[in-house]
Amino acid sequence: MQMTTRDVLLEMDQEEEDDDDGDIGDVAASKRPFLTPDPSRLVLDNLEQTAVSSFGALESQPDFRTPEFRKRRAYESNLICDGLHLEATRSILDDKLVFVKVHAPWEVLCTYAEIMHIKLPLKPNDLKTRSSAFDNFSWFTKVLQVDESIIKPEQEFFTAPFEKNRMNDFYIQDRDTFFNPATRSRIVYFILSRIMYQVRDNVKKFGINKLVSSGIYKAAFPLHDCNFSHKSEDLSCPSERYLLYREWAHPRSIYKKQPLDLIRKYYGEKIGIYFAWLGYYTQMLLLAAVVGVACFLYGYFNQDNCTWSKEVCHPDIGGKIIMCPQCDQHCSFWNLNITCESSKKLCIFDSFGTLVFAVFMGIWVTLFLEFWKRRQAELEYEWDTVELQQEEQPRPEYEAQCTHVVINEITQEQERVPFTTWGKCVRITLCASAVLFWILLIIASVIGIIVYRLSVFIVFSTKLPETLNGTDSIQKYLTPQTATSITASLISFVIIMILNIIYEKVAIMITNFELPRTQTDYENSLTMKMFLFQFVNYYSSCFYIAFFKGKFVGYPGDPVYWLGKYRNEECDPGGCLLELTTQLTIIMGGKAIWNNIQEVLLPWVKNLIGRCRTVSRAEKITPRWEQDYHLQLMGKLGLFYEYLEMIIQFGFVTLFVASFPLAPLLALVNNILEIRVDAWKMTTQYRRMVPEKAQDIGAWQPIMQGIAILAVVTNAMIIAFTSDMIPRLVYYWSFSVPPYGNHTHYTMEGYINSTLSIFKVSDFKNQSKGNPDPKVVIPTTCRYRDFRNPPGHEQQYKHNIYYWHVIAAKLAFIIVMEHLIYSVKFFVSYAIPDVSKTTKSKIRREKYLTQKLLRENHLKDMTKNMGVIAKRMVEVVDNNLRPKSE
Repeated sequence: MQMTTRDVLLEMDQEEEDDDDGDIGDVAASKRPFLTPDPSRLVLDNLEQTAVSSFGALESQPDFRTPEFRKRRAYESNLICDGLHLEATRSILDDKLVFVKVHAPWEVLCTYAEIMHIKLPLKPNDLKTRSSAFDNFSWFTKVLQVDESIIKPEQEFFTAPFEKNRMNDFYIQDRDTFFNPATRSRIVYFILSRIMYQVRDNVKKFGINKLVSSGIYKAAFPLHDCNFSHKSEDLSCPSERYLLYREWAHPRSIYKKQPLDLIRKYYGEKIGIYFAWLGYYTQMLLLAAVVGVACFLYGYFNQDNCTWSKEVCHPDIGGKIIMCPQCDQHCSFWNLNITCESSKKLCIFDSFGTLVFAVFMGIWVTLFLEFWKRRQAELEYEWDTVELQQEEQPRPEYEAQCTHVVINEITQEQERVPFTTWGKCVRITLCASAVLFWILLIIASVIGIIVYRLSVFIVFSTKLPETLNGTDSIQKYLTPQTATSITASLISFVIIMILNIIYEKVAIMITNFELPRTQTDYENSLTMKMFLFQFVNYYSSCFYIAFFKGKFVGYPGDPVYWLGKYRNEECDPGGCLLELTTQLTIIMGGKAIWNNIQEVLLPWVKNLIGRCRTVSRAEKITPRWEQDYHLQLMGKLGLFYEYLEMIIQFGFVTLFVASFPLAPLLALVNNILEIRVDAWKMTTQYRRMVPEKAQDIGAWQPIMQGIAILAVVTNAMIIAFTSDMIPRLVYYWSFSVPPYGNHTHYTMEGYINSTLSIFKVSDFKNQSKGNPDPKVVIPTTCRYRDFRNPPGHEQQYKHNIYYWHVIAAKLAFIIVMEHLIYSVKFFVSYAIPDVSKTTKSKIRREKYLTQKLLRENHLKDMTKNMGVIAKRMVEVVDNNLRPKSE
């Protein structure tokens, strides 16, 4: 593509140009020549080659009369008329590929900065920073900080919305650095997304997004400023990508704090706020992990003092207690002491430390959310997003469907919408039905896992003792219950990941059909659909184990059946808490490993394949824009998936933490790696994203608040109904001593015998009767986990007094724990303001300074104008009086 041009020397920190030797280097912004087409003349001599905007590449069109070519020509002509400078460059690796680099000169940047209400430096910040309590440990915190000699701290300014007629009021020392890279890219993208390229049926079509999605251009993206592995040879090039890789993404910087100001400066506020939130969440996890490990160690070192576990393992107590068969026809009687090892493990997690940790996590999550609000308010001020005045434009997909004309209620003018009110109701109904169908599909998969548990437990109960006969060291660890739990958890994890992949595509299809108006509406709609699905997908199996398994089993003489065929699952004599812990460990650990493999390997392999395809044709050094073109596209929903991954993890850490105090530690380790993996991806494997403004983390904040409220209920119910803590406390304080017990002092001795009910073997029904081992003498009675009266009692097999004491204690515990934690949460939320006093002072100071400067400058302008008017009036009077005096 050839154009009549004139050479100009302009600054642009996203572009690079050929050096004197013909190779491409990292050229400083102020030294890059651009070919600026004359808007009044546009000569196209070689029309078989077309170009892409700075932001990308596109293939050749052999016929310039095609609609695609006319749209490109109109679009680029309008870009030139709007003041942008275009420069076409042919690809080195592919002759059919042409790049068009876009440059916005100073006047264009200033014009659109005023249109977009961008806040720019007004005056250096003169407020003193308060001394921190950690200043005394500066020798320690200095190790964690980024080296200031490498990444210099950003100077703080008071800012105000830019106005061209008040340009002298702003802190402009260097035009090359007044607009940072993210602001430049945002302004250029703002222009590109609003330039028209076609008018059809009085409907204007515009925007680079539509051109890329329709294939007229192949890609559109800002350029990285240099190679990530080494600095630019030009000393005036900032090499910010290299600095981010060295001090942020490199593994050796894993212990350092993140350079958030540089991340925001290079990638924009939306990406900056994500990493700020993830870093803050990881810091708060450190406290939760320390307390969780302490509670775990408390249970580990006190497991030898666990009286009820000793009774299970004792050959004269647990060894002589014969348990009833747990399935029909195929299961045999079994001794309680085969669960010895699992009871020892259960003592670690089902201890007093579990209760303390559950209460602590209920308060911790409130502290995290409240302190994050304060930190978010600080970032809003520092990054100038307190009063974000940015009207979001409709999505091109929405505009393309606008065929119906309606009257706007506010402006009373005609406007086009994609569907009528009735059509909108139909779409919402269909979308809601689709979401409900997929949620029911997940529930069906959970039921399938339950059926698997019920059927496989019979197989393990029959075959496992025969297979492991004579291997006591394995048999004491691998019981039928343990084997069923582990295999079911693994299958559940595989099904979760498969459904996750399928529903991700389905959710996007449903949201596309729903047709939200703006990108924010689109992301919020997709967020609620995906989170609702993920919530059911990841947590349904945990909810089943925690609150349903073993709760509705009846008793051996009258068991409860699933679907009229499968006998309901029972928990171990110690409860289902250990199985819930196993489920959480497999899902959390497997999810973290799978996600990190996906995030690291997939983009690396794709880029490696791309490099292998082009290396044979690369005879010259590839220019920056061509290197970036062959990187992976992160996409508009890139951050959405990162947030979703962390919110699901946040749910595991808070909702079921009473069963697994090591969950915060696993999350902490994962997040430390996650930060650096995400940083590595963005700096080395992905194209640079278009910078976007963002005040907060969006819809994820209320989702976390909802999880925090639900977590109090789930943890209270786990302790009450899943663990055996309440029955043990009831026994210790009420049933170990008279009138219900025989001991003279409070003790846990006799707990196992007291909590296992007696069943008479002759009362078995034929259907539920087990298959006894012919080598073993059939007992007259067996034991089962429940609180029921023994045979021969006037209310045999009915719930006894112990049961009602336990139920009352459980309900009282839930009420007390919930009210206690909710009261503390309310007090903490009230006591911690969302905006700190220092931040409020800075905001007030900035408003005062802005008003003062604008008022003073206005008075200066008025005084100057009045002086000019007075001088002219004097001259007029003198001219009028002079002839008379003469």
